[in-house]
Amino acid sequence: MTNDANSSSRPVTPVGAATVLLLRDGAGGLEVFMVVRHREIDFASGALVFPGGKVDPGDAEPALQGGGLAPAAMALRVAAIRETFEEAGVLLARPRGGTDLIDAERQGRIAQRHRDPLHDGAITMREIVAAEDIELACDLLVPFAHWVTPEGQRRRFDTHFFLAAAPERVTARHDGTESVDSVWIRPADALADGEAERRTVIFPTRMNLAKLSRDDSVQATLETARNTAVVTVLPKVRKVDGGRLMQIPLEAGYGVSEVLVNYAGA
Repeated sequence: MTNDANSSSRPVTPVGAATVLLLRDGAGGLEVFMVVRHREIDFASGALVFPGGKVDPGDAEPALQGGGLAPAAMALRVAAIRETFEEAGVLLARPRGGTDLIDAERQGRIAQRHRDPLHDGAITMREIVAAEDIELACDLLVPFAHWVTPEGQRRRFDTHFFLAAAPERVTARHDGTESVDSVWIRPADALADGEAERRTVIFPTRMNLAKLSRDDSVQATLETARNTAVVTVLPKVRKVDGGRLMQIPLEAGYGVSEVLVNYAGA
């Protein structure tokens, strides 16, 4: 994180964003799907991150709303599902009126037809839902965390993190544009890669990986999240010898209230 805005100026208004931690049970325990961002992207370039991005106006389309939540809350979930489809090729959706998620074969067909056009802006999620006669499974997203970029930054995001179990036998893969690689990885292994500087893992990602690593199965992780209140994290940044001291609310559930960040891009 760099303090690239004048501290005396009015803080930049954060842009709404949504991120999904797509989970599966692997041979060694819980795994999460992560992508490596392209180095020419202007935010978190080259970093190992969860799929996600900013909320678009189309995410608030009435045709995509439902579930008894406020429109803004539903737009976040629609954005989360859309970004997961764009960045991971996984669509959390059901046949209209159905109870089970669309199967792997149909997932593949839908991705082949619509993933690139959606990414390029040639089609909207509303149009995909109508053309395929499906409905988004927003109810499967479990709130996990809420982070706001510190004041004083040139680019700020108001990001909601959601958990979701990956559909069975569906292949997740990076888009090759915004992300150049992808991996299913145990949270502890991703943290170890960041500590060893084998991968770039930015501060919010690192903290949420640590939080995620406490449970060792999809079921346990989702159950813990369902029973844990989400506390907003707006880090306070203080320069100290050796880096920046990030102060976060202890009640947010990360087990710490201060973290020293001393590597570039964090």
